[in-house]
Amino acid sequence: MMKYLSRRNFLKTTALASAGAVLANRSLPTFANVKQDIEPTLKGKKVLFVWGGWEGHEPEQSIDIFVPWMRSEGAEVTVSDTLDSYLDKSLMSSLDLIVQIWTMGKISKEQEKGLLKAVKGGVGLAGWHGGIGDSFRDNVEFQFMVGGQWVAHPGGVIDYHVKITDHKDYVTQGLNDFDMHSEQYYMHVDPNVKVLATTEFSGEHAPWIDGSVIPAVWKKYYGDGRVFYSSLGHVMGDFKGAEVLEIQQRGIRWAAESKYHSKEKWIQPIYG
Repeated sequence: MMKYLSRRNFLKTTALASAGAVLANRSLPTFANVKQDIEPTLKGKKVLFVWGGWEGHEPEQSIDIFVPWMRSEGAEVTVSDTLDSYLDKSLMSSLDLIVQIWTMGKISKEQEKGLLKAVKGGVGLAGWHGGIGDSFRDNVEFQFMVGGQWVAHPGGVIDYHVKITDHKDYVTQGLNDFDMHSEQYYMHVDPNVKVLATTEFSGEHAPWIDGSVIPAVWKKYYGDGRVFYSSLGHVMGDFKGAEVLEIQQRGIRWAAESKYHSKEKWIQPIYG
């Protein structure tokens, strides 16, 4: 049973079984089989799904996309619309994964401390677009944890291309390049993230960035916690794109495994 933690500090059951069934039965293209020694799984994992912030990114609507799916994979999910969840030491210590969609807004020092401590200690973190890539603009340690920060989307909603750059990683194995009609995120990025996909800017809307290549999907560590990020997913309709949804689902599974596997070693700094 899924738990829901609200700003009024009560728990209630949220009925999303029908939405979960729709997602589970949805017809998607068959991707190449993904192979690795131990397949990432959400079975038995405890997940906190935190939503809020700017409504333009449809945080509440994201519940219907991701929570039923995680439950169908065997995860125990607590849904929260308050950052005070990060103050609950018992809850935070019990988790395997935090999925956050909270664009802009403010986080208190104590709330941030609870989140950072959990991830540094081995709880995974996963998110997309502004949900963690533009969450708390005043909090540089949060940005250090995520591995990047949104700074612009020239032209707003436009046509652009996403290139898969790592065809061996679990998250992107078997996937091909694809096109988007959405916000193309220009980001400041940690050079030590493992880049899985990129996007190139045309310069049409900002001539001085013509030809610039920016990471669109990456993973990294913060302490012992796995962190997964995709800049895709401006609105929930973007996840109708099979590759967009597949990447996010695989990234969520991967991030949930922090406590159960040794760290992957792949830091390759851009500058050297």
